[in-house]
Amino acid sequence: MLEIRPSCEHCNKPLPFDIDDAMICTFECTFCKNCVDLLLEVCPNCGGGFEKRPKRPSSLLDKYPVSKRVVHKPVNIDLHIKTVTKT
Repeated sequence: MLEIRPSCEHCNKPLPFDIDDAMICTFECTFCKNCVDLLLEVCPNCGGGFEKRPKRPSSLLDKYPVSKRVVHKPVNIDLHIKTVTKT
């Protein structure tokens, strides 16, 4: 079951369980779509790609609550881009 983290790791924008622009990588690193675009769609933590995070139905929130754990680790965007585009 996905953790459904409450915010973007880079900008700390709130990402409620039912928002459309939440993105996750294979390790559930969570970013908003705007930050994923800045990161050239490459996760700064694992180097993997991103996919749209599925929405958890509100009818399941009591049984399967979303995470309250905030992970806020702003990324050095310039360094990340240099690393990603390095040939």
